[in-house]
Amino acid sequence: MSSPAPAPLAPARLCLVLAAVLWSLGSVFMRLLKEPLGLGLHEPRLSELQIACYRGLFGGFAVLFLVRRAEVRVRPLMLPMVVAFTVMSALYLSALGLGPAANAIFLQNSAPLWVFVIGVFLLGERGDRRGWQTVLIGAAGVVLIVWGNWPRDLPAAEQRAQGLILFMGLGSGIVYAIVVLFLRALRGQSAAWLVALNLIGTAVVLGLFVLLNDGWSAFAAWATAPSAKQVAVLVVFGAVQMALPYWLFARGLRTVSPQEAAIITLIEPLLNPVWAYLITPHKDTPTTWMFLGGGLILLALVWKYVPVRDNNAVNHKVPESTAEGRRT
Repeated sequence: MSSPAPAPLAPARLCLVLAAVLWSLGSVFMRLLKEPLGLGLHEPRLSELQIACYRGLFGGFAVLFLVRRAEVRVRPLMLPMVVAFTVMSALYLSALGLGPAANAIFLQNSAPLWVFVIGVFLLGERGDRRGWQTVLIGAAGVVLIVWGNWPRDLPAAEQRAQGLILFMGLGSGIVYAIVVLFLRALRGQSAAWLVALNLIGTAVVLGLFVLLNDGWSAFAAWATAPSAKQVAVLVVFGAVQMALPYWLFARGLRTVSPQEAAIITLIEPLLNPVWAYLITPHKDTPTTWMFLGGGLILLALVWKYVPVRDNNAVNHKVPESTAEGRRT
């Protein structure tokens, strides 16, 4: 009896390319909601936490349609996972909204480096030469971005503020690594359920934070602040930039290897700063340090994910949790 023919790769690869393009639109939605572009979407002014809350809410409910009832399970590790995902989203969207998009996206894409480091030093996993080469190349890129873009010519107070934005981007990458490790530990659960839980959980955790910190009246004003036009954009933000690319990515992974998928979706950190520059060139013109540092981080990721002949070198593989965790 002949074995079934392998599934064609072209449609799967197209799904991955489309997913990466849609993920890259995060900077577009942030600029639409934060910058005065003549569309009236920047008023009333929404904070990065409000945007993260509503994006998570609408995106989470969209992903929830992909979850079967039998897949809905609750495990103790899910609570700290949701908290970590919330912190990651808040840091990333804050860095993306307040500073140049290239800094935020490249620093957040350093997450696989921290996964390796945490795995070796805290989880006792085996470290190999290729893994450490990846970390050193990527860490050099991180240093170049932070050091090269440090606002030395500004007054001390503004230096601290701008420096904080850089560290928000770096922090989002480190916390994203923690999320990936939680997803790895929960890899036996439904990927769609974990994504939906993280996104909806982000909305709930941020809402509770504002409620407990500021009180009911402030929370009510915070929650009802977006205009009807802003809500429409936030719905599309959650559904198109989060839910739809996740579905496309999951379909692509049915045929394409995780290594190839990781390489293809590096399109996202390349396109994200381009869209931001086309919308707000005064804010998002790339610097030499962005090119150098971002190039090293991307080189590190390519070096990490390019397949090698040693099939036993598990550290060269992209864990399934990376697929489940993408994208913020």
